[in-house]
Amino acid sequence: MATLADDFDRRQQPPRRPWWKIALVTVPVLVIAGSAIGYLSNSGFSNGWYVPLEKPSFQPPGWAFGVVWTILYTFMGITLALLLSRPASKQRSLALTLFAAQMLLNWAWSPTFFGAGYIDWAFVLILGMNVLVTALIIAAWPLSRVAASLLVPYLAWLCLATTLNYETGKLNPGADRAPLGITSE
Repeated sequence: MATLADDFDRRQQPPRRPWWKIALVTVPVLVIAGSAIGYLSNSGFSNGWYVPLEKPSFQPPGWAFGVVWTILYTFMGITLALLLSRPASKQRSLALTLFAAQMLLNWAWSPTFFGAGYIDWAFVLILGMNVLVTALIIAAWPLSRVAASLLVPYLAWLCLATTLNYETGKLNPGADRAPLGITSE
Protein backbone atom coordinates (compact mmCIF):
# COMPACT_ATOMS: atom_id res chain seq x y z
CA MET A 1 0.00 0.00 0.00
CA ALA A 2 1.34 3.40 -1.01
CA THR A 3 2.01 5.85 1.76
CA LEU A 4 1.70 9.61 1.80
CA ALA A 5 5.50 9.83 1.61
CA ASP A 6 5.51 7.69 -1.56
CA ASP A 7 2.87 9.93 -3.13
CA PHE A 8 4.88 13.05 -2.19
CA ASP A 9 8.06 11.56 -3.72
CA ARG A 10 6.20 10.82 -6.96
CA ARG A 11 4.94 14.40 -7.18
CA GLN A 12 8.44 15.78 -6.58
CA GLN A 13 10.01 13.64 -9.32
CA PRO A 14 8.20 14.08 -12.63
CA PRO A 15 7.92 10.86 -14.61
CA ARG A 16 10.96 10.34 -16.79
CA ARG A 17 10.68 9.58 -20.47
CA PRO A 18 12.42 6.48 -21.74
CA TRP A 19 15.84 7.28 -23.18
CA TRP A 20 14.90 6.09 -26.65
CA LYS A 21 12.08 8.64 -26.88
CA ILE A 22 14.55 11.38 -26.01
CA ALA A 23 16.99 9.93 -28.58
CA LEU A 24 14.35 10.40 -31.29
CA VAL A 25 15.10 14.11 -30.85
CA THR A 26 18.75 14.23 -29.74
CA VAL A 27 20.16 11.97 -32.47
CA PRO A 28 18.70 13.85 -35.46
CA VAL A 29 19.49 17.22 -33.87
CA LEU A 30 23.17 16.34 -33.37
CA VAL A 31 23.58 14.65 -36.76
CA ILE A 32 21.90 17.54 -38.60
CA ALA A 33 23.72 20.24 -36.61
CA GLY A 34 27.10 18.57 -37.15
CA SER A 35 26.43 18.08 -40.86
CA ALA A 36 25.22 21.65 -41.27
CA ILE A 37 28.26 23.12 -39.52
CA GLY A 38 30.57 20.99 -41.67
CA TYR A 39 28.74 22.05 -44.82
CA LEU A 40 28.61 25.75 -43.91
CA SER A 41 32.32 25.83 -43.04
CA ASN A 42 33.18 24.05 -46.31
CA SER A 43 34.79 21.11 -44.52
CA GLY A 44 36.74 18.55 -46.44
CA PHE A 45 37.97 17.92 -49.89
CA SER A 46 35.96 20.60 -51.69
CA ASN A 47 37.64 23.37 -49.69
CA GLY A 48 39.92 25.49 -51.90
CA TRP A 49 42.31 26.28 -49.03
CA TYR A 50 42.50 22.67 -47.81
CA VAL A 51 42.73 20.73 -51.10
CA PRO A 52 46.28 21.79 -52.06
CA LEU A 53 47.68 21.13 -48.59
CA GLU A 54 49.96 18.15 -48.11
CA LYS A 55 48.14 15.51 -46.06
CA PRO A 56 49.61 13.05 -43.57
CA SER A 57 50.21 9.59 -45.06
CA PHE A 58 47.84 7.97 -42.55
CA GLN A 59 44.87 10.22 -43.36
CA PRO A 60 41.69 8.21 -44.07
CA PRO A 61 39.99 8.68 -47.44
CA GLY A 62 37.60 11.63 -47.74
CA TRP A 63 34.41 9.55 -47.77
CA ALA A 64 35.31 8.02 -44.38
CA PHE A 65 34.91 11.34 -42.56
CA GLY A 66 31.20 11.69 -43.41
CA VAL A 67 30.49 8.09 -42.47
CA VAL A 68 32.45 8.20 -39.22
CA TRP A 69 31.06 11.55 -38.09
CA THR A 70 27.49 10.42 -38.76
CA ILE A 71 28.07 7.37 -36.57
CA LEU A 72 29.79 9.41 -33.86
CA TYR A 73 27.06 12.07 -33.78
CA THR A 74 24.51 9.24 -33.52
CA PHE A 75 26.43 7.80 -30.55
CA MET A 76 26.63 11.27 -28.98
CA GLY A 77 22.87 11.72 -29.45
CA ILE A 78 22.20 8.41 -27.71
CA THR A 79 24.64 9.34 -24.94
CA LEU A 80 22.86 12.65 -24.44
CA ALA A 81 19.47 10.90 -24.34
CA LEU A 82 20.73 8.40 -21.77
CA LEU A 83 22.08 11.22 -19.60
CA LEU A 84 18.90 13.27 -19.91
CA SER A 85 16.81 10.25 -18.90
CA ARG A 86 18.63 9.95 -15.55
CA PRO A 87 17.21 11.57 -12.42
CA ALA A 88 18.48 15.05 -11.63
CA SER A 89 21.70 14.98 -9.60
CA LYS A 90 25.01 16.80 -9.29
CA GLN A 91 26.65 14.00 -11.29
CA ARG A 92 24.10 14.34 -14.09
CA SER A 93 24.54 18.14 -14.12
CA LEU A 94 28.30 17.74 -14.35
CA ALA A 95 28.00 15.24 -17.21
CA LEU A 96 25.55 17.47 -19.11
CA THR A 97 27.79 20.51 -18.61
CA LEU A 98 30.79 18.60 -19.93
CA PHE A 99 28.71 17.32 -22.84
CA ALA A 100 27.64 20.87 -23.76
CA ALA A 101 31.18 22.24 -23.43
CA GLN A 102 32.76 19.57 -25.64
CA MET A 103 29.92 19.97 -28.14
CA LEU A 104 30.60 23.72 -28.42
CA LEU A 105 34.28 23.03 -29.10
CA ASN A 106 33.31 20.30 -31.58
CA TRP A 107 31.06 22.69 -33.48
CA ALA A 108 33.75 25.40 -33.43
CA TRP A 109 36.48 23.17 -34.87
CA SER A 110 35.38 22.95 -38.54
CA PRO A 111 34.76 26.69 -38.93
CA THR A 112 38.14 27.35 -37.29
CA PHE A 113 40.16 24.81 -39.30
CA PHE A 114 38.37 24.68 -42.66
CA GLY A 115 36.48 27.98 -42.64
CA ALA A 116 39.21 30.25 -41.30
CA GLY A 117 42.33 28.18 -42.06
CA TYR A 118 43.53 28.54 -38.47
CA ILE A 119 45.46 25.29 -38.00
CA ASP A 120 46.98 26.13 -34.62
CA TRP A 121 43.74 27.52 -33.15
CA ALA A 122 41.92 24.40 -34.33
CA PHE A 123 44.63 22.31 -32.66
CA VAL A 124 44.00 24.13 -29.36
CA LEU A 125 40.25 23.47 -29.74
CA ILE A 126 40.72 19.79 -30.44
CA LEU A 127 43.09 19.39 -27.48
CA GLY A 128 40.32 20.89 -25.34
CA MET A 129 37.83 18.44 -26.84
CA ASN A 130 40.09 15.53 -25.91
CA VAL A 131 40.24 16.71 -22.29
CA LEU A 132 36.52 17.40 -22.05
CA VAL A 133 35.47 14.11 -23.66
CA THR A 134 37.78 12.18 -21.33
CA ALA A 135 36.24 14.02 -18.35
CA LEU A 136 32.76 13.37 -19.77
CA ILE A 137 33.41 9.62 -20.04
CA ILE A 138 34.53 9.59 -16.41
CA ALA A 139 31.53 11.69 -15.29
CA ALA A 140 29.02 9.65 -17.30
CA TRP A 141 30.27 6.24 -16.13
CA PRO A 142 28.39 6.19 -12.78
CA LEU A 143 25.22 7.38 -14.51
CA SER A 144 25.28 5.04 -17.50
CA ARG A 145 28.07 2.75 -18.54
CA VAL A 146 26.48 2.49 -21.98
CA ALA A 147 26.50 6.28 -22.37
CA ALA A 148 30.15 6.46 -21.30
CA SER A 149 31.14 3.55 -23.55
CA LEU A 150 29.48 5.14 -26.59
CA LEU A 151 31.91 8.05 -26.22
CA VAL A 152 35.04 5.86 -26.44
CA PRO A 153 34.98 5.63 -30.27
CA TYR A 154 34.53 9.41 -30.37
CA LEU A 155 37.60 9.89 -28.17
CA ALA A 156 39.59 7.48 -30.34
CA TRP A 157 38.58 9.41 -33.49
CA LEU A 158 39.44 12.69 -31.77
CA CYS A 159 42.92 11.34 -31.05
CA LEU A 160 43.35 10.56 -34.74
CA ALA A 161 41.90 13.95 -35.73
CA THR A 162 44.22 15.69 -33.27
CA THR A 163 47.22 14.01 -34.86
CA LEU A 164 45.94 14.84 -38.37
CA ASN A 165 45.45 18.49 -37.35
CA TYR A 166 48.97 18.71 -35.92
CA GLU A 167 50.66 16.90 -38.81
CA THR A 168 48.81 19.01 -41.39
CA GLY A 169 50.31 22.09 -39.76
CA LYS A 170 53.79 20.53 -39.70
CA LEU A 171 53.60 19.45 -43.35
CA ASN A 172 52.39 22.85 -44.55
CA PRO A 173 54.45 25.67 -43.05
CA GLY A 174 52.94 29.01 -43.94
CA ALA A 175 49.47 27.60 -44.60
CA ASP A 176 48.11 28.65 -41.18
CA ARG A 177 46.30 31.97 -41.54
CA ALA A 178 46.75 32.80 -37.82
CA PRO A 179 49.77 30.85 -36.59
CA LEU A 180 50.48 30.49 -32.90
CA GLY A 181 53.78 28.71 -33.49
CA ILE A 182 52.44 25.34 -32.33
CA THR A 183 52.54 23.29 -35.52
CA SER A 184 55.09 25.31 -37.45
CA GLU A 185 58.43 26.77 -36.55
